[in-house]
Amino acid sequence: MANIVLSISTNIQKEVMAYYATHFIERKAPGVIFAAKLPDTAITMYKSGKLMFQGGGAEREAARWGTVEKTATPVSTIGAKGDVLPNNFATMSVLGSDETGTGDYFGPITVAAVYVPTSKIELMNELGVKDSKMLTDDYMRKIAPDLRVACVHSVLVLRNEKYNNLQGKGYSQGKMKAMMHNKALQNTLSKMAPEKPEFILIDQFAERGVYYNYLKNERELVQENVYFSTKAEQLHVAVATASILARAAFLKEMDRLSDITGLTLLKGASNKVDVQAARIWRNQGEEFLRSITKWHFANTDKARKMK
Repeated sequence: MANIVLSISTNIQKEVMAYYATHFIERKAPGVIFAAKLPDTAITMYKSGKLMFQGGGAEREAARWGTVEKTATPVSTIGAKGDVLPNNFATMSVLGSDETGTGDYFGPITVAAVYVPTSKIELMNELGVKDSKMLTDDYMRKIAPDLRVACVHSVLVLRNEKYNNLQGKGYSQGKMKAMMHNKALQNTLSKMAPEKPEFILIDQFAERGVYYNYLKNERELVQENVYFSTKAEQLHVAVATASILARAAFLKEMDRLSDITGLTLLKGASNKVDVQAARIWRNQGEEFLRSITKWHFANTDKARKMK
């Protein structure tokens, strides 16, 4: 399906709305100011001045209004490792998953899976989706509600007490992450059924064989059309969106833990985290500290020596 985007002026926006007025359709998606549907073309106009045409007649209709700006969302594969993706992968309908919180002493691991069909790729861009490493926590908190409304998704939160319990039973962090990715993908596929993504892309934290070995005892596995790649946020907007929703969920849980602790908990696993952990240990005890941390991290021993 052709996917063409133009940048147009305010005056042209008015002309477009007048021209397609008899084909107007209601679209309540964030950022959309006008939409129309022809027999062979969907037309969507955004607040930013972008005008998108999708369908068999996209080139014909786009030619009425200007020079084509782009036909695909550009991506960078520089430094990415993993599976070789199909051509034009960034323009396809993809279910992506990503996680965060794995390197933080305080707080949970969170995983999100998000389905972004071709028809919503431009909307995700309009809503401000980028590689989360380029975004601030405050910005991700701000756009996350719109992303949750716009896309079928699943977000899982593995809180510290359960994390520590699983770790004590011999579960590696890699195994926990694999289980969470698999479950989040299952949940999303169930919500979007009978529709299916063209492909699934997992932000790679383990090679394919290792990932599925982690899941060898699971009853249900998501395996059809699954790709693995590092830097997957840069390869498809679905993974970038998943990264933002996972981060927003992590931040929400950190807020909750900060409230019950009475301190703004630090992210990461630095020396400053050791000092804060020692303070909490002195004031609120070992059991409480264990309940808000990944207890097996080296920070625990460092904090023990400081308390």
